[in-house]
Amino acid sequence: MQKLLALAKTKFSEHDYQCVEYALEFAVKAHQGQLRMSGEPYINHPIQTAIILLNLGMDTATVISAILHDVLEDTKVSEGEVKQKFGEQILSLVIGVTKISKIRYTSEKEAQAENIRKLFFAMAEDIRVLIIKLADRLHNMRTLDYIGKEKQQRIALETLEIYAPLAGRLGISSFKTELEDLCMKYLYPKEFQELSNAIELKREERMGFVNKIALDIEQQLKELNIKGEVKGRPKHFYSIFKKMKSTDKTLDQIYDLIAVRVIVETLSDCYTMLGLIHSIWRPVPGRFKDYIAMPKPNMYQSLHTTVVSNFGTTFEIQIRTYEMNNVAEYGIAAHWMYKEGEKQDDDYASKLSWVKEMMEVQADLKDSVEFMETLKLDVLSNEIYVFSPKGDVFNLPRGANCIDFAYAVHSAVGNKCVGAKINNKIVPLGTPLNNGDIIEILTQANSKGPSRDWLKIAKTASARAKIRSFFKKAMQDENIKLGKEMMEKEAKHRGYALSDLLVPGWVKLIQERYSFSSLDDIYASIGYGGITTNQILLKLIDFYKKDQATKEAVIITDSTQEIERRPAPRRHSSGILIEGFDDFLIRISKCCNPVPGDEIIGYVSRGRGVSVHRKDCPNMRNIEEGRIISAEWALDADSSFIASIRIDAQNRSGLLNKITSVISAEKLQIASVNARARNKGSQDAIILLAIEIKELAQLGHLITKLKAIEGVYDVYRDSKVH
Repeated sequence: MQKLLALAKTKFSEHDYQCVEYALEFAVKAHQGQLRMSGEPYINHPIQTAIILLNLGMDTATVISAILHDVLEDTKVSEGEVKQKFGEQILSLVIGVTKISKIRYTSEKEAQAENIRKLFFAMAEDIRVLIIKLADRLHNMRTLDYIGKEKQQRIALETLEIYAPLAGRLGISSFKTELEDLCMKYLYPKEFQELSNAIELKREERMGFVNKIALDIEQQLKELNIKGEVKGRPKHFYSIFKKMKSTDKTLDQIYDLIAVRVIVETLSDCYTMLGLIHSIWRPVPGRFKDYIAMPKPNMYQSLHTTVVSNFGTTFEIQIRTYEMNNVAEYGIAAHWMYKEGEKQDDDYASKLSWVKEMMEVQADLKDSVEFMETLKLDVLSNEIYVFSPKGDVFNLPRGANCIDFAYAVHSAVGNKCVGAKINNKIVPLGTPLNNGDIIEILTQANSKGPSRDWLKIAKTASARAKIRSFFKKAMQDENIKLGKEMMEKEAKHRGYALSDLLVPGWVKLIQERYSFSSLDDIYASIGYGGITTNQILLKLIDFYKKDQATKEAVIITDSTQEIERRPAPRRHSSGILIEGFDDFLIRISKCCNPVPGDEIIGYVSRGRGVSVHRKDCPNMRNIEEGRIISAEWALDADSSFIASIRIDAQNRSGLLNKITSVISAEKLQIASVNARARNKGSQDAIILLAIEIKELAQLGHLITKLKAIEGVYDVYRDSKVH
């Protein structure tokens, strides 16, 4: 009890500390006289659960809810009393965590499945419910010795199949690894003991080796003036056990039992250290993983590489920033580790998108057992990374097939799928996918849609849900598509772009006149012949002509020239607004080559419209004030720009190939390249690149990646397009 209060005092404000103290006094009184199977007071369990959450950095409401999480089921305390004393938020969390009341089910499996399903409903409202439940399960696993062997194994198996993977999905690695080791202790007691003894015998030898490696890396950090730290981390037992089983190796044949972790301050430092480490120790082919460029679904980011020491020993090195390390250790809990107002976690919603997806598909599932099987496959299974022919990355559960991939790309791709290729070889649609596969989905525009047999072949719930959805509204979608195509064709025939006519206000007037609820309803009605194309289109054209008639020409005049505003309604392809308007004659200045993200200004030039410069362009320092005009970016989704960069590097074989590979991995297009030696016979090279980008952030990320290439001295933005 004192440990909990002492820890709370260091974590919370005085007011929050008093709230925790009050909740503890309330729980102690409520659980008075109750004992656990071990014979200790029952209150020890909620106290230990709360301590686990305090060490995780959770907020006051979560800690108080952990202290109270059993009072509703195991004591005479009512929901009304909890609400009165602690408020609606804590009551909601306590109800969510409270053990599910015993209901008579046809089997224990059904009871377990229903409990998990109800847990998902609760965590969909507030993910803290699951975090408390995980802490509750962790303490129960730590004290599992006091119950019978059969019950131990049942609880351990459920924990290994459900709770440990859920902890991993939330990114809380400390929970996941400890839960897995505790489960192994009860499910594989003989192997656990043998592994524990064998690792302990060689612990000192391995740690000596790791310390030597750490010292070498720390020395390199100092020489490069990079701030950071190096740690050795032994792999947990269950991870080693799984590797021994999957590779059929003995412990002596597995060398990377301890990982070396390098933690630095910046992203560029990560790649700098990677290049340095590969120059010191030889990397093992196929064992490099860039989770920074391709984060795991739980937002884990790190560089992983396995290298061979000078003595022939293989070991793993992980490289990440302090912020990445924080997320890797605490996962979603990092969202609560900062006081309100100090930090906002912009990725919070994306980290929990899988919960929303599960709740969306659960409505189509027949029962709780099916829900739990879907959960195990779609959310908790090991994941694979596969690629489209364009290089887009998709993560799918292991066991997924071509149908699952097609629907992961887009519902329309899945519905028009007629075949598939894996690594350029035609395969059956039910073929399982493997890590690194390149999948091409073959489609036909006139395909009638998916077969109902696909519901049995598809492995992911999301794919099955999209297939079901197709059968619910297949004809509706066909009619919408046909109607839209008819409208676009007729508008083009009359000399208009349909997108220019679909002004929301005008569409709303037509919807009201014909009692349509949406634009799709209009398209569908045209598609099945309920209304003619011209009935709609002629009214939109009439609205357009009246709108154009009211527009006045805007004249911008100074002592030397004038520019006439044109009446065209389309945004200029440059994606730039001049004085708030989008229809000036515009050109991008080549002296500074601005790209989205740069602050820009317009310069009225004689007879050539408005030239757009970066605000810091040297050519803008001594120009007439009267020619300056405000400019801002207003981008379409498809807008792209040419940006120039210069690379100063060592003149060595294969450098240009490495540079183009990095650019290709970033999914960027090279507009031009010019490479030359700095001087005749020089060992230095200058490479000038023009890259097609959509925003400045892409350029900054690319420059960071290029700087990490071995032999590159510097990379910076160049003013001119080459």
